Amino acid sequence: MPAPAHPTPPTGTTRLARREARLAYGLLAPTLISVALVVILPLLAIFWISVKPIGLADLRPTAPVVREQVRGEGDELRVEYRLRNSSQEDAILNVVLTDTLPDGVEVAGDLPADCEIDGAALTCRIDEMEGGYNERLIVPIRAADADAAEDAAEATEPVASGEADNILLNATFTFENFARIFDGDEFWGVFGVTLFYTVFGTVGALVVGLFAALLLNKSFRGQGVLRGLYLFPYVAPVIAVAFSWLILFDPFSGSANALLVQMGVTEQTINFFGDRPLALIMVTVFEIWRYFPLSFLFILARMQSIDSDMYEAADMDGASPFQQFWYLSLPQLLGILSVLFLLRFIWTFNKFDDIFLLTGGNAGTRTLTVNVYEQAFAVSNIGAGAAVAVVIFCCLLVFSFLFFRFISREEGL
Repeated sequence: MPAPAHPTPPTGTTRLARREARLAYGLLAPTLISVALVVILPLLAIFWISVKPIGLADLRPTAPVVREQVRGEGDELRVEYRLRNSSQEDAILNVVLTDTLPDGVEVAGDLPADCEIDGAALTCRIDEMEGGYNERLIVPIRAADADAAEDAAEATEPVASGEADNILLNATFTFENFARIFDGDEFWGVFGVTLFYTVFGTVGALVVGLFAALLLNKSFRGQGVLRGLYLFPYVAPVIAVAFSWLILFDPFSGSANALLVQMGVTEQTINFFGDRPLALIMVTVFEIWRYFPLSFLFILARMQSIDSDMYEAADMDGASPFQQFWYLSLPQLLGILSVLFLLRFIWTFNKFDDIFLLTGGNAGTRTLTVNVYEQAFAVSNIGAGAAVAVVIFCCLLVFSFLFFRFISREEGL
């Protein structure tokens, strides 16, 4: 009776498979570490700062600052150490100032109460420097050559050290930043502007890109030149095109206003980027115009990969161009349109430079990203700016979840 055959081990459990898995993880380790350093660590830092009561000035750790200067003439030479606290609020404990007197220089009088000298080594100790501390420590000296003494003193830098609480690293946390954001109607107004700008900018760019792809899906003379012109808004520098739009629609010297007045469309010039809600509509139109070429490229590439036999059969069956588009082209394009919608929504939601260059966030065009800049730098509240950035991240996280939960499932992505 033959011996029973040994069962084949499941795939992935052999020694060779385990070695290959370890090798694969080892090869992926640099990439994973790079992603962690570039993406995850800054993200964690934003979450950390968002719950800290921190301002722009607090990014620099609290430390004693010392500056040395030789003053006086003849027998009245003195070294002045200007010692101050870099913070206006936090105290510094156990401050020690050390300096070395140059050769040919000796102390010629009484030292400050907190200072002592050992040979050429000067040491000053201060138990506590309160917030906003700013004092001068004067050390009288004697030197044969005052100019040489001054040059030698400036050649050596005094050192000051102390113990201070670092607000970035301590255990003080607060939700005041988030409470300030959600307090009142300002946040919801900014959030509504962001949604309007993002949704209409994204959908508009996809629709215009789809129509542009339909126009250029046929071969004709000059097709390549026209494709290159379609790409101009996307490849042109954003500063150049933004200021071109500002000059074109300027209410005093813009060509658009002059044309509208001469045609009798309006009696007075229109401040396109300064009046509500026209400014928001204009920045949305600028977003559509600038980024429709990206949708156009992807949609055109997908359309040219569709089998032409379907259209020939539809022509023989008497289908109209609209029916061919609706029942043949559009189902084939839903996958790429879904991906483009996801990417464009995320990018537009995070868009800052276009709005900032066109309006600076004024006239009802203040979005969440502009709010991050204003909170962090205009108001100097880094914690509030980080809190707004966390809100942006959570909004995009919810949108991505809903997209992959419902839309991508229907499109088979």
